[in-house]
Amino acid sequence: MGSKWRKVKLALGLNLCVYGPTNHVADNNDDDDDSLPPPSERRSDVALLSPPGDWTPAPPTPLPSNRLRLSKSLSRSSSKKTCSICLGSMRRGDGQAIFTAECSHSFHFQCIASNVKHGNQICPVCRAKWKEIPFQGPKINPVDWPQNNDLMTVVRRLPPPRSNSSRHVTPLFQAPEPAIFNDDESLDLKTNPTEKSISNKSPLDCDDDRRKVNIKTYTEVSSIPRSSAIDSFTVLLHLKAPCSNNPVRADTNLPKISQTPRAPVDLVTVLDISGSMAGTKLALLKRAMGFVIQNLGPNDRLAVIAFSSTARRLFPLRRMSEAGRQQALQAVNSLVANGGTNIAEGLRKGAKLVEDRREKNPVASIILLSDGQDTYTVNSNNQNLTNYEMLLPLSIRPDEALGFKIPVHAFGFGTDHDASSMHSISEISGGTFSFIETEGVIQDAFAQCIGGLLSVVVKDLHVRIDIVHPNIRLGSLKAGSYPNRVMSNQRTGFIDVGDLYADEERDFLVSVNVPAEISGDKTSLLKVKCVYNDPLTKESVTLEGEEVRITRTEMARQEDVSIEVDRQQNRVRAAEAMGQARTLAENGDLAGAVSILENFRKVLSGTVSAKSGDRLCVALDAEVKEMQERMASRHVYEASGRAYILSGLSSHSWQRATARGDSMDGSSLLQAYQTPSMVEMVTRSQASLLGSPSGQRLLRPVWSFGSQPRPR
Repeated sequence: MGSKWRKVKLALGLNLCVYGPTNHVADNNDDDDDSLPPPSERRSDVALLSPPGDWTPAPPTPLPSNRLRLSKSLSRSSSKKTCSICLGSMRRGDGQAIFTAECSHSFHFQCIASNVKHGNQICPVCRAKWKEIPFQGPKINPVDWPQNNDLMTVVRRLPPPRSNSSRHVTPLFQAPEPAIFNDDESLDLKTNPTEKSISNKSPLDCDDDRRKVNIKTYTEVSSIPRSSAIDSFTVLLHLKAPCSNNPVRADTNLPKISQTPRAPVDLVTVLDISGSMAGTKLALLKRAMGFVIQNLGPNDRLAVIAFSSTARRLFPLRRMSEAGRQQALQAVNSLVANGGTNIAEGLRKGAKLVEDRREKNPVASIILLSDGQDTYTVNSNNQNLTNYEMLLPLSIRPDEALGFKIPVHAFGFGTDHDASSMHSISEISGGTFSFIETEGVIQDAFAQCIGGLLSVVVKDLHVRIDIVHPNIRLGSLKAGSYPNRVMSNQRTGFIDVGDLYADEERDFLVSVNVPAEISGDKTSLLKVKCVYNDPLTKESVTLEGEEVRITRTEMARQEDVSIEVDRQQNRVRAAEAMGQARTLAENGDLAGAVSILENFRKVLSGTVSAKSGDRLCVALDAEVKEMQERMASRHVYEASGRAYILSGLSSHSWQRATARGDSMDGSSLLQAYQTPSMVEMVTRSQASLLGSPSGQRLLRPVWSFGSQPRPR
């Protein structure tokens, strides 16, 4: 009898009509009750709690206030703690997934999936018709994706998005947000990464020298006659970050990513769930976020901000332990697309979450994804007059003394997003801008980004350049988007590089004057010093490169131009041509923009490095040609040309890989700055999409432009 009375109490709490037991028998005599109907005549739990088909509601009877309060209390406690289908307990940590419908009623995922698999779209409790249907297995496969059985999947059944973007949006979760986001989960301080590195040293680990930033310098030519004076002489400064402990594996079994020590990450994802994201876009976003969640480590922390007309935190910063992953997956799968696009509010809340943290992991970053234009903060129709800094909170803008605070890696999704605003957000904050033209590439793009973030080996790198010779002056520093400055005495220069991923390379061009010499075989030019923090050991590291000298000869002779210097000069010229072409295109002069790019291609073809078949030069030529094609008409430029150019500018100015266009194929020459960690993560993503551990679209091993043979 105890089970029946529980059903009666549950039904009373839910204000439903049921048939209660007529005989009062002790609970311990349930099995001996002869008054129970035979099993064939008994109703199921769902039928018992649901009105019959011919049932018509009776006029409501007013209840005393005390009974009304009791009824509501029972309803809240019952619906939260008990599955209305199996009447089993629903508690965290009991090993069963919980599905919460849009009507706010919760059930065991297994129970409700079985209940709706035959087309039943009605809530067993309140009879509301659902727009989201839970299911298991690959029976329903709207776009022929391989299913991931580790994730709960929700099939979207939404009406077409409405054009009215200002309609009211229901909050994602009803729980109020705190005024200060200092409820982040505590870090696991029991694990000492340094000790783990010593005790679990892998044979693939770097030696001591390769654990430090490598400094190399190249002069434009190897020698200059003593009698010659040069006003602008170029010295290339090449930096390479320490190696990765997780090298790309050639085997096709793709074992789990190595758990060798690395700096843990605090990652905040700011996701657009406006009405235009409904349908396939949102489903692909959920899948991509599932991949991110599954590949974060137990010491990494994740928080998700979802925005449309407003923004809301789905959950605070949580460590991606098994329990944390389950919570994150459930929250992401609960997302529903509607409303307008308020990018500024999403970024404000994401920045506040990072700023209010009680504890901090060594690496922190924000990932922003949007497929539309901010309809609340930016109102200008003129791309050149719009102040996109309004979208970025003051708390994450760069500081002159501290450098970049929190980089925002922006992803423009589809052809309708505001590429100018997304590029500006990433550029101001020190992040990158990626253009996801084809929806199916979103997971690979996310994989490339987190592959880098999960391999940070250098923090807050600062480069100092000091002139040695008393008659030499420092002319200029070509460092792309990296903050740099030359002191007024022209004897010292600084470049703020920031963070480096494992195996990343940075190249900077330093211009100096070289005076004539009366005597001597060598002229000392400059010396380089690097200071940075090791995020794993939290130690400060100071390195000094060798003094740069140039040989002075008695007679002039034919000198071969350095391939390394010429290659980087071509990269800088390409970025400058892209910027000039973009300015003309925004002003309506597409023909002039195409002409600038064509002139660059002609200059490029005549350079020493291009004639030698240098891969970077081949890649630059192919990229610029693609940009010309995307400027064929105003319509083509608006649809994809602008975003493609801005993504290329972001990649070259930061010397960091971005997603561009409709492909993430590693064999593409456009992936010039991919690191081994990025390649491994993208390979893992593509293999998971194929539903096979080996996969067929695996990336080729990454190649480095700086590691090619040096032709002479």
